[in-house]
Amino acid sequence: MLFRFFLTLLCLPVLSVAQTTYELNSGWQCQPIARVKDAGTVISSPSYSLTGWQPAVVPGTVLTTMLANKQVPDPFYGMNNKLIPDIYHIGRDYYTYWFVKEFAEKADAGEQVWLNFRGINYSCDVFLNGRKLNDKPYTGMFLRKSFNITSLLASKGTNRLAVIVYPPDPVGNPNGGQGGDGTIARTVSHQYVAGWDWIQPIRDRNTGIWDKVTIEKTGAVQVKNPHVVTLVPGKRQPSGPQQPATVRVSAELENPTATHQTGTLTYTLDGHTLTKTVTLNARSTTTVDLPALTLTNPKLWWPNGYGQQHVYPMTIQFKAANGAISDIEQLNVGVREIQTDWNTTTRSRQISVNGQKVFIKGGNWIISDAMLRFSPERYDAEVRFHRDMNLNLVRIWGGALSERPEFYQACDKYGLLVMQDFWGSGDCNGRWVDPMKKDDQWTRRQYPDDHALFLTSASDQIKMIRNHASLAMWCGGNEITLPQDIMTSLRDSILPQLDGTRWFIDYSNSDDMSFNFLGGNGDGPYGIQPVRKFWEYRTWPFNSEVGSVGVGDYESLERFMPTENRVTPLYSKETKRAKVDSVWDYHKYIGYDGAIAPYGEPTDARDFGKKAQLVNYDQYRALMEGFTSHMWDWYTGTIIWKTQNPWTALRGQMYDYYLDPNACLYGLHNGSEPLHIMFNPVDSMVMVANNTFTFQRDMMMVIKVYDMAGKDSTLTQVFSEIGPTLVRPYVPIGRTLSALARDKGAFLSLRLLDLNKKPISENLYWLPDATGTYSGLQQMARATVKIATRSIEKGKVEVTLTNPAGNPVAFFNRLSLLDPQTKKRLLPVFYSDNYVSVLPGEQKTVIIDYTPTPNAPLVSVEGWNVPEQTVAIGK
Repeated sequence: MLFRFFLTLLCLPVLSVAQTTYELNSGWQCQPIARVKDAGTVISSPSYSLTGWQPAVVPGTVLTTMLANKQVPDPFYGMNNKLIPDIYHIGRDYYTYWFVKEFAEKADAGEQVWLNFRGINYSCDVFLNGRKLNDKPYTGMFLRKSFNITSLLASKGTNRLAVIVYPPDPVGNPNGGQGGDGTIARTVSHQYVAGWDWIQPIRDRNTGIWDKVTIEKTGAVQVKNPHVVTLVPGKRQPSGPQQPATVRVSAELENPTATHQTGTLTYTLDGHTLTKTVTLNARSTTTVDLPALTLTNPKLWWPNGYGQQHVYPMTIQFKAANGAISDIEQLNVGVREIQTDWNTTTRSRQISVNGQKVFIKGGNWIISDAMLRFSPERYDAEVRFHRDMNLNLVRIWGGALSERPEFYQACDKYGLLVMQDFWGSGDCNGRWVDPMKKDDQWTRRQYPDDHALFLTSASDQIKMIRNHASLAMWCGGNEITLPQDIMTSLRDSILPQLDGTRWFIDYSNSDDMSFNFLGGNGDGPYGIQPVRKFWEYRTWPFNSEVGSVGVGDYESLERFMPTENRVTPLYSKETKRAKVDSVWDYHKYIGYDGAIAPYGEPTDARDFGKKAQLVNYDQYRALMEGFTSHMWDWYTGTIIWKTQNPWTALRGQMYDYYLDPNACLYGLHNGSEPLHIMFNPVDSMVMVANNTFTFQRDMMMVIKVYDMAGKDSTLTQVFSEIGPTLVRPYVPIGRTLSALARDKGAFLSLRLLDLNKKPISENLYWLPDATGTYSGLQQMARATVKIATRSIEKGKVEVTLTNPAGNPVAFFNRLSLLDPQTKKRLLPVFYSDNYVSVLPGEQKTVIIDYTPTPNAPLVSVEGWNVPEQTVAIGK
């Protein structure tokens, strides 16, 4: 099933734009090597016939091309992936392909023309107009490559490019281990493609021209790899006048011509222009440092939840001695400084931005799409979801890749700090004894085979993404250090020289990040947990992986699961295991154990999905509340394993592969809010967390309990205050609460009100009866909710739910935006809140953001005890 985006979002401009740059992203043709007997010098001749060649997807992989040509079924649907030959069994030649593209271009006098590849997996030879461009193999997934093709362009302007792409070698045996038999890690490539505990193997190992191909035209001098450093001394506030900040800029200048070149290198930022005169030797590349800029009263960039994400447009250009502009680079600069220091109380690193400590609430990110089908729109949507979860950091897991500039642009926009791993994992690289692995630990400890290629690739990727304000930390590898020579070079020479502004962690759960002194208590816990465990179980003080479940509702299951496989998992208390259908198992379902049963045994898969959302919400709200309750005492941060899936998996996700959010997202949205009132189930204490830099005063705390009929009892209300970046307990309510919930359970309503009696934090818990069963929820009377909608602006609608007085709580309402013809959900759509409950006699308003469609969508509302209603906007 192919996902269709209905999204047009404002994105930040691309990282760098030369004087003339365009993509070669259409009109490609391809053929497997077995069907082509001619050499690249022949194939790249414009006169060579391409009759019988097939359309190709570039950027893309062999498998995405095969899917587009309907030669394979959608590997993300059902058991289809098992129908596609795996490269390990069928041989590398099966997925070795020629890719050919014709384009019109010629160089005028004084012009230089460049052919740029941003990523090819894994090795290739490149030919243009009958000539081979690379004199040695171009190898490595994470290595950009640029060719000056000025002298090779056809005089009439019609050119043919031919690229043969070979898969990784070895490709790894997909034997069910983490990264299969581990040998995929001998390459400088991603590891998950041989399979993991959250994904099935990618059959072609993502062989192909997987990232952008561009043509760039410049004058005699090209501007490359600009480097911008911002220094923000002191402790800053997000608002008000600012003391000065310093901006330092450098760039590489390449002169490919046979004569020396003289000119000026200039950058412009916020109305300031700084210039340096430069003379470049023939056929040379030189790094030039420009004068530093003191920026007065700067507008600073802050992480999500703490302030605005301001960025300054910057232009860097080289102007020749005759005044002609030779090349221009444009980028966006976020003025901020990242600092770290050691918290002696928690014994872990503490992150500060612009001098202010930030409690890290993060999510582990694998990759946007397991088959590398990337787009700025999808990146924007996924990162926006993380912003909506009230997270402030995303960690890029080491078994995948260094993320693309478009991902970082979205993180810059939405205020998500990024911890970027390099390419290694303890599973493949030898941390543990593993009978699934082909090589022993001593051998695996030295993966990859080519250390020089790893370091060259790392240097290149650092240059590609280092200017993004969101990039906060580098990490050597996932749960293991890189080989000693690689790590030493990265830590002691490459990163100081090419960056020098960010914290480098040697591996993801290193003692340098988090002093892991707790014996059996480590990272995790993983999987379903009693909610109180997140509050009372002490894990590592900067926990890089802790997570739970993530099954979507029935509409999510329908998108990738055949009807006959939508079978409810059956959990056995005796065996403590669930019996699941083969498709659920293939898509890596992990059990909800006994967490569903207290809501009533599910009657079918639809009912299971509905009840799973209650568990999802409760799990992730409790996870973040529990860690936040111990901030600066036990913890300086936590990173959820994991927040998204790059295919149709059934675990660890806040939204599904098709970008449909589930209740996990909104449980986190609630539990992670910057100013948050919450209930500690361990000591029955009402607490407030303030994850802002502002002293919060004159807040009225209102604590009520509602029974299943909707009758309320006020336990207490009291004015309170709390200082910045603090958490504190206020009111114990355990004895009274237990008595009110004993028979049928109850709802606990917590609110913080401002002096205008407006809510600034709301939280509603549903509590079981004395037996641990939600007997009252199972017997709740219906609540008829009134729905009012109005269009605020194009692509934005306001929905107000009203629950009349005398009703029970209108509990756990899912809002959806529907296509008026198909009645299916539009995706992606962004909700200011969801799975909302409305107390008797009250209203709840939700803002829905979506891409406008030709026909006005419908709004659907369905709750636990609220019958589904579908209304037109404005009705």
